[in-house]
Amino acid sequence: MPPEEVPLALVRRPGPELERCELTHLARTRIDLERAREQHAQYAAALVRLGFDVRALPELPEQPDATFVEDVALLLPQIVVALRPGAASRRGEVKAIRPELEQLVRGRPLEQLAAACHVDGGDLLLGDGVLYVGQSSRTNHAGLKALAHLLLEHGYRVKAAPVEGCLHLETACTFLDGERLLVNPAWVDLAHFPALERIEVHPDEPFAANALVRGRRVLLSASHPRMAERLTALGYEVLAVELSEFEKAEGGPTCLSLVTRGL
Repeated sequence: MPPEEVPLALVRRPGPELERCELTHLARTRIDLERAREQHAQYAAALVRLGFDVRALPELPEQPDATFVEDVALLLPQIVVALRPGAASRRGEVKAIRPELEQLVRGRPLEQLAAACHVDGGDLLLGDGVLYVGQSSRTNHAGLKALAHLLLEHGYRVKAAPVEGCLHLETACTFLDGERLLVNPAWVDLAHFPALERIEVHPDEPFAANALVRGRRVLLSASHPRMAERLTALGYEVLAVELSEFEKAEGGPTCLSLVTRGL
């Protein structure tokens, strides 16, 4: 089927259980729920400004990480894949979102990864027909092989991209376009990527490589003013959104929405 003209973005408002979220690299600090919800609303509004069809999913009271909806599925114009997050506590999120995915497929295949395959959506980075799969603490080689098998017939190649020191591949890098890579080189092995111009993060903003890009517009955390200034100088329109409460949970701009990729 032809791709949608307007890309979809699914979002899920955080609940009080966010305090119990999974943490891998950061120490636990108090999350202000009211502020998190205000920031989430501003984030959703920014997605609309980027041109996404934003749809809100119901809260999941028993799932602390459910607001990080990107991690549970992969939406491509040709296929939808229900993933299997690496943290066992997050598996219930996949079951909860499956009815929504079944409504979205509209003739596309809906695939489900097997139990041995662990993949977080935050470890998936699409660029020029290649899906880069972060090999992190949340995504294993079995998951990479399963995705490679599922996507081959749809014209996508799959490549591994080892990640170290951060949670996900998208924490470490983002394609700005076909010529530039936004990156923290300390966290990802760049030998696996094409020779693009590298826009490296400032040492004081190690998480600034996590950005949601659509065309020449970039949704960036307001915590990264140096990166915002540099991207603006390069001709990008930056939408800076406060995400401080989600950053306490190792979250960033990409993980708060499940978007149709490749559009």
